[in-house]
Amino acid sequence: MTFRHDVLTTDGDTSWFVRDRFGMFIHWGLYALPARHEWIRHNEKIASEDYDRRYFGRFDPDLYDPKLWADAAAGAGMKYYVVTTKHHEGFCLWDSKLTDYKATNTPAKRDLLRPLVDAMRAKGLRTGLYHSLLDWHHPDYVIDPHIGPYRESPDRAKLNEGRDQQRYADYLHGQVRELLTQYGDVDVLWFDFSYPKADGSGKGRADWRSEELLALVRKLAPKIILDDRLDIPHGWDVKTPEQFSPLKWPTHEGRKVVWEACQTLSGSWGYHRDEATWRSSDELIRTLIHSVARGGNLLLNVGPTGRGEIDERALSRLSDIGRWMKRHARSIYGCTQVPDGFPAPPNGCDYTWNPETNRLYVHVLEWPYKQLVLPGLAGRVEYAQLLNDASELPMRGLEDWQKHWSDTVGGPDCLFVNLPADKPAGVAVPVVECWVKA
Repeated sequence: MTFRHDVLTTDGDTSWFVRDRFGMFIHWGLYALPARHEWIRHNEKIASEDYDRRYFGRFDPDLYDPKLWADAAAGAGMKYYVVTTKHHEGFCLWDSKLTDYKATNTPAKRDLLRPLVDAMRAKGLRTGLYHSLLDWHHPDYVIDPHIGPYRESPDRAKLNEGRDQQRYADYLHGQVRELLTQYGDVDVLWFDFSYPKADGSGKGRADWRSEELLALVRKLAPKIILDDRLDIPHGWDVKTPEQFSPLKWPTHEGRKVVWEACQTLSGSWGYHRDEATWRSSDELIRTLIHSVARGGNLLLNVGPTGRGEIDERALSRLSDIGRWMKRHARSIYGCTQVPDGFPAPPNGCDYTWNPETNRLYVHVLEWPYKQLVLPGLAGRVEYAQLLNDASELPMRGLEDWQKHWSDTVGGPDCLFVNLPADKPAGVAVPVVECWVKA
């Protein structure tokens, strides 16, 4: 790694990534059939043979149409996607030559990954592949206390007789080679995850042979974007905070990093029929804005059903996000955190900044009364408009008879943008676009 300006420069090509800002995460596997969380084997302590007997022979996504998935992603304004080729359960969506535990041996009888890659590319979305380092099914994966059915088992040593973690690592590396040589140019490789423990009960870099795996990835795809979950201090390109939004730009060794928040629509990554904590469309839009305003991306997850559909709850939210993005995308694409010299906006606003156009975007999360007050921007903005309809917003400031109150709203260097009395109808988060003087 080298450093450029104040952002860490890495080996992967992140130039498109920090421009496109918004992607779709897809968690899909056998766990879509029980429909109660992708960690069901762990959470409910289901033995491998019981899990396979229930679900492997019944996985038949007869309504799977990847073109519809691609339409939903593109319609929401997403520019890339990351799909689970294999989650922790060990089941593979593609026709891997290294295992029988794959979609082609279920009633699906086909590679489910290739048509998705083709459909997404046809829509112009870049390709990302998620691959679990864990594998609760593989016969050489050493059983540890962090696998649900064996969490409190006194027989782990016996169960591990004949298992060889290094043979499993060979398998892991072989599958990564398949993915990076059989599906054309892959833009993102998303490993998940390492869990080293001080008492040696977890798994980390030695168990995956991470340095060797990194070398393989860089040899096969030198400019691919690699996440940070191999348990090594270098070689990755992007930090991946999960299920939370950083309040400031994340750093590594004192330098800002390329980063991406990965979050769910509800409380589960995989399809969960009865999960009730679904987030509103407005909140999801605010989450996207929050990430970009702090220099990051948002990777927003869907969990398709066992029949191969993105369910209506997810589709409605993607549609709502797409409706907002249609008129506000230029406050997201190519944008980042404002440079130094822009005081923090008042409560109820989030800034994004396009350094190429020199435009400031004020996302008005709480509609104020009559005027938007922006500290430190007096005399710095040439023109302002509402982004949804390009309607001009006058910048008049306080009336003469009000100026003795200027100290209560931030002082004389504040910019006053006059707003209509009512928030624009049907706009989840209104945006004020400001042309900033060079």
